[in-house]
Amino acid sequence: MHVPSNKTDHLALLKFKQAIESDPESVLSSWNDSVNLCNWVGITSSLRHQRVTALDLPQRNLHGFISPYMANLTFLSLVMNCSNLEIIDISRNKLTGKLPKEIGFLVKLVRIYAGGNNLTGDIPPTIGNLSSLETFRVSFNNLVGHIPDDVGHLKRLLFFHIAANGLSGTIPTSLYNISSMTEISMAYNHQLRGTLPDNIGIILPNLQAFGLASNQFSGSIPASLCNASKLQIISINYNNFVGQVPTNFGNLQELWWLGVGSNNLGRNSSNDLDFIRSSRNCSKLKILAFNHNHLEGVLPNSMANLSTQLNLLLLASNQVSGNVDGAVFENLINLIEFAMEDNLFTGIIPTLFAIPHQVLGLYSLSQMLNLSKNSLNGTLPAEVGDLKNLNAMDLSENNFSGKIPPAIGEVPKSGAFGNASAISLTGNAKLCGGVSTLKLPTCPIKLSKQGKKNNFKMIIAIVSVAMSFLVLATFVIVYWRRKSTYSILESLPKVSYRRLYEATEGFSPSNLIGSGGFGSVYKGILNQGQSVAVKVLNLQQIGASKSFSTECNALRNIRHQNLIKILTCCSSTDSNQNEFIALVFEFMTNGSLEKWMHPDTEGENQPRNLSLIERLNVAKDVASALHYLHDQCETTILHCDIKPSNVLLDNEMVAHLGDFGLARLLLAADNSSQTQSWNDGNHQFSIQYGMGGQASKEGDVYSFGVLLLEMFTGKRTTDIIFVEGLNLHSFVANALPERLLQIADPNVVPSSSMTRDEEIRNNNGEISSENQSQMNGNYVQSCLLSVLRIAVGCSMESPEDRLKMEVVTRELHRIKKAFLVGLQLD
Repeated sequence: MHVPSNKTDHLALLKFKQAIESDPESVLSSWNDSVNLCNWVGITSSLRHQRVTALDLPQRNLHGFISPYMANLTFLSLVMNCSNLEIIDISRNKLTGKLPKEIGFLVKLVRIYAGGNNLTGDIPPTIGNLSSLETFRVSFNNLVGHIPDDVGHLKRLLFFHIAANGLSGTIPTSLYNISSMTEISMAYNHQLRGTLPDNIGIILPNLQAFGLASNQFSGSIPASLCNASKLQIISINYNNFVGQVPTNFGNLQELWWLGVGSNNLGRNSSNDLDFIRSSRNCSKLKILAFNHNHLEGVLPNSMANLSTQLNLLLLASNQVSGNVDGAVFENLINLIEFAMEDNLFTGIIPTLFAIPHQVLGLYSLSQMLNLSKNSLNGTLPAEVGDLKNLNAMDLSENNFSGKIPPAIGEVPKSGAFGNASAISLTGNAKLCGGVSTLKLPTCPIKLSKQGKKNNFKMIIAIVSVAMSFLVLATFVIVYWRRKSTYSILESLPKVSYRRLYEATEGFSPSNLIGSGGFGSVYKGILNQGQSVAVKVLNLQQIGASKSFSTECNALRNIRHQNLIKILTCCSSTDSNQNEFIALVFEFMTNGSLEKWMHPDTEGENQPRNLSLIERLNVAKDVASALHYLHDQCETTILHCDIKPSNVLLDNEMVAHLGDFGLARLLLAADNSSQTQSWNDGNHQFSIQYGMGGQASKEGDVYSFGVLLLEMFTGKRTTDIIFVEGLNLHSFVANALPERLLQIADPNVVPSSSMTRDEEIRNNNGEISSENQSQMNGNYVQSCLLSVLRIAVGCSMESPEDRLKMEVVTRELHRIKKAFLVGLQLD
């Protein structure tokens, strides 16, 4: 048997042979181990290295598929007779160079996928020879030059995607003559210009997606565009369009994205907003953006009839005025982001131009509520506190007055209200109250007339009892000490050992839902069927009860939607007169992140999967909680034990950070304990914590970084691959960005076939809204890359190199918003 001179090429060619299903002329019979591969039929190899340089098998009637092992023929420079080639898919690589003009010789090509590379040069005019071409996707490259007129010869073309390049010039008139086209994506070239033909919707009747955003197109938006009744996406933001927005969008029953923002639209007319009346017929509309134009007029009452599926409503930076009727917003129950800042809204509460209570009742709002730079006045309604999911709120530069509602006042609790820096109320001179971060003056205390008359008597009374108070102080102190731990949470209901014993059925093993070094957690039922989680602390040292009291006394003033809420506690003795301490928390119905990431497949738990957006939400929630603990409490709180099992998910999959402060609590009596190794076998703690360093913000950041790495790679820190100095941090850091898809959890990486048109389309031949977000695999990869870079930045070995939680929180919010809002057409 002949030993092949190059095993890689030898194996690749045998795999090619194996993929051939029919070889009627036995042309590949010589491809075996007994013959040197340089002598195989159709093979040309180099003399020096004996590597395959050419493959020539013309007119041999071979049938089958091309093996991916062909990619291992790294010296291959010539493949003869590809005239029957129908599909080229080289997308999402790092290929450089130009699109060869010879591509025009492959006259049977049907699909070209070359997006997501580093290709340069122009689009070769020979592309016009491909009379069978249906798909041309070259977005996200560095192509330059003009779109060749020859493109107009592609009479079967369906998909023309050239977005995110550096192309310039005008669109060839011939392109508009391809009536078969369903998708045109030319966004983000920045230099394409020209006007749209008046009859565009008539000559392109099959158009479903039309994207020209971020270019220099001008002129008016043709009313005929709405004649293309299959349109689902119109994205022409960031251009120079002028004139009136067409008023016949109601013809587009499938439209779900209408983006005309950041243009020069408007005719200084009260009719500028008439297009909204027509848009009410678009029952699938999710995105309506007409911000940053010159539109005038009053918001029509017909806004109340817009699609209930609407997620984004952006009308900022126009000249909209008039009465904002609260009824307009009643049906927008799925609104995520609402921006109407920098307009001319004005008036008097309650009937004119107040913040409608209906807006503040939109519990779906989770991104942004921006009403700034208007002339809104009156007091802020109490309903503002109901927006518990809101990430940011800007009411600045209005004329609000009075005391702000408690929900955004003294102790921010949830959403934007759990992060005072995410709320802007500046520029409202008569507004008062709230935490110092809000930068508002203290509200004056107003006394009634009767109260003023009694002031003098009250002062005398206070002086009279002062001495008595001093006498009683000693007795109060003694009494307080005797109450000890039973009075640490005066604002919370007290609970006895017996109540907890009954609630957990005697701390039955059947109610045990978790255990760890600090204790065991039981599910219990308290008052009126309320489900709770009872954590019974495992006390190892005398005096821990005192530390427990001190810690709980601090925790009772901490309020944040992403910190698990302490309902009450118990500090007593059990039936054997042993010291007993337990914390009672809200019960999280969806369990811990640990069980979602690493389910026990041998037990009752079936394998679960979190989607990419769910993981982003969890990451953002935990980051928000840490930012609050580190930077927004009066005294910095360190968690010291961030890991998947301490991240709990409620019935809406909102993440809550639990067990914060317990490590410090239980070890406070023995400072030497700070130097012990903390590892529960499932998580990699901060270098400072693991090697004896003091607890610090940087230590928490490190643990959070590791949590992110686990969430988006699907790997534990204790996986067997992490040996000989390799850990999860270096595993990811060394892979980015080239091997992103190899290290990311496969459950959040879209399959490569998702970019194929036939898999994007549903049975009706239409783009499904469910799959629209999957059309751009590059976009998902960009999201993953951004998150993993944050994870690496948080878990750097040197504490000084780690990111701050304020920065992390802001970046994760930006990434999530981009994922939800920054949809691409390609």
